[in-house]
Amino acid sequence: MRLLAAAFLLSTAASAQMTATAVSPAALAYPKTERQALVEDHFGIQVADPYRWLENDVRQDAKVREWVTAENNVTQAYLATLPARDAFKARIKALFDYERFGVPAKKGGRYFYQHNSGLQNQSPLYVRDSVDGPARLLIDPNLWAKDGATALAEWLPSEDGRHLAYAVQDGGTDWRTIKVMDVATGKETGDAVEWAKFTGLAWAKDGSGFYYSRFPKPQGPQFQALNENHVVYFHKLGTPQSADAKIYATPDHPKWNNTAETSDDGRWLIVTSSEGTDDRYEITVIDLNAPGAKPRTLFKGLENNWQFVGNSGDTFYFLTNKDAPRQRIVAVGAAGTLREIVPQDSATLEGASMVGPEIVATYLVDAKSEVRRYALDGKLKGKLTLPGIGTAAGFDGKPGDPESFFSFTSFATPTTIYRYDARTGATSVWAQPKVAFNPDDYRVEQRFYASKDGTRVPMFIVRRKDVTGPAPTLLYGYGGFNVSLPPSFSAARLAWVQAGGVFALANIRGGGEYGKEWHDAGRLAHKQNVFDDFIAAGEYLKKEGITGPNQLAVQGGSNGGLLIGAVVNQRPDLFAAALPAVGVMDMTRFDRFTAGRYWVDDYGYPSKEADFKTLWAYSPYHNVKGGRDYPAVLVTTADTDDRVVPGHSFKYAAMLQASDIGAKPHLIRIETRAGHGSGKPTDKIIEETADQWAFIAKWTGLTLK
Repeated sequence: MRLLAAAFLLSTAASAQMTATAVSPAALAYPKTERQALVEDHFGIQVADPYRWLENDVRQDAKVREWVTAENNVTQAYLATLPARDAFKARIKALFDYERFGVPAKKGGRYFYQHNSGLQNQSPLYVRDSVDGPARLLIDPNLWAKDGATALAEWLPSEDGRHLAYAVQDGGTDWRTIKVMDVATGKETGDAVEWAKFTGLAWAKDGSGFYYSRFPKPQGPQFQALNENHVVYFHKLGTPQSADAKIYATPDHPKWNNTAETSDDGRWLIVTSSEGTDDRYEITVIDLNAPGAKPRTLFKGLENNWQFVGNSGDTFYFLTNKDAPRQRIVAVGAAGTLREIVPQDSATLEGASMVGPEIVATYLVDAKSEVRRYALDGKLKGKLTLPGIGTAAGFDGKPGDPESFFSFTSFATPTTIYRYDARTGATSVWAQPKVAFNPDDYRVEQRFYASKDGTRVPMFIVRRKDVTGPAPTLLYGYGGFNVSLPPSFSAARLAWVQAGGVFALANIRGGGEYGKEWHDAGRLAHKQNVFDDFIAAGEYLKKEGITGPNQLAVQGGSNGGLLIGAVVNQRPDLFAAALPAVGVMDMTRFDRFTAGRYWVDDYGYPSKEADFKTLWAYSPYHNVKGGRDYPAVLVTTADTDDRVVPGHSFKYAAMLQASDIGAKPHLIRIETRAGHGSGKPTDKIIEETADQWAFIAKWTGLTLK
């Protein structure tokens, strides 16, 4: 693979002056994209980067902005010719038009939750004064921007329920502005915090203020500058941000992130420090009842996962992967010695919380949820009965309050909110949406297939019950950063299945479905396993007659966008169409922008020779190879993506269009006033998905009836 990559480098360097139109199909006249003769030496490898100028910020560089406009014009003109586009838009819109509820947060006897009536661009925040009382609107973010692209992000009520701290996200950026509302009056207090990012919100027990994390104000372009020197501050209500107290910083480790949460009894501030994306943390506690108390580090060295579960006085409970790849629950006292509470199991422990008199723990069993109840001494009290095979999440609570809430969802079951009584273990429906389809019309299977090295990999397959033969299929994957992909409902995906298509989700290595070992097997020098697993999934779908020879489309976003770019390069013959979204496409420079530096835990360091050669071997941008027919490709990204900067997708699309890879279209769709995905308004989601489904329908042969 590395030799092939090096050979390809030489061929692209030799043809650096080729224009896109020289090899474009006659039916599609791609914009002429300037190629620059930029070649750099990396450990003896000559790396061509002809489109580096497309890394410049689209908001500040007129030349890049003109390129974006030209590409969007070509893409939109092509999409307008697709017969299924309007039909998919109508179908997706109809499926989105149902009530959606978030899991409530209970504070001071009040219940706070988000609720969307169906087609609202953003979900408003409501409050009830009792569990079944009337709802009162607190925040309607739909009033914040005409285009619906300003979103309500993180929010948290104070312990007494009197105040609400909430974050505003504009145009999809990761930057946040934090404000405060008086819950009784619904009026803002005038408090405002700027330049918060990757932050939690944690109120002081007495409601006097809250803890948050932020970076210094960027000195360069705010959507591209590296993020360093993350600091925990305390904001006292009624004071300007300039008076905020610095609580915890790590100046000797400028790349560390530091976030804070308060214990339920209000005594402790728990600071979690990390450097990358791995679950490797340093945990520091501060006694808030002792003014001037020095921070005390419980776990040093960024070696293991330590997820705070709760405390009882000086005893802290943590979920950890220390000596337990699939995780366990431990207690640590003032002396710092560990005591095992819940041992590691064959299932993967995903989360835990203290609710009333017990610990509620959520597990993944072959990528499906299981919920177990434990006494504080670790004795198993039983398992929670779930509505079926799917995903349960939530269970926020505190000692002394036996009430909690959780959500449950599956591929054909929209999210339902349940109330949980820890005293009895009983559950009851708190909010259940009404939908205009019958979930029983769909079949959900879980199958297992063998990857290239024989590893057994699970895959979910969703289709209408009357779809039995080969059908156009959309295969989705992610495969990184310990992220699990359990069953979940998506109105957008259901539109594809409702139209007669098949949806498949492969739980490939690199994720967290089977704990640390599954993650480790798909990162760094083992990243090729991720691509092999996904390719094997596609081969299995064809072998089993689920999809036909020219009916397979693939999709992934972010790290999943990298996945799609890599497998399309490696096996272009396997796929009819591809949808790489907001992908990491240049593996030689990903760590130079915004949050990219965190990703070295999964990808490695481009500055280290061994890592570079691994990255170079699969980097989507550098491994587009001419002389082979590629599938139809629709790249998607957004101008305000400051997680994976859009330059990745810009450069990759330009390379596709400049290469001799066949007559199928290779297009890029660039959304405006949107980011990596979070906060995207409903109407933009519907428009984008309709374009994507119409595109792959064209190239997989799906005909809407």
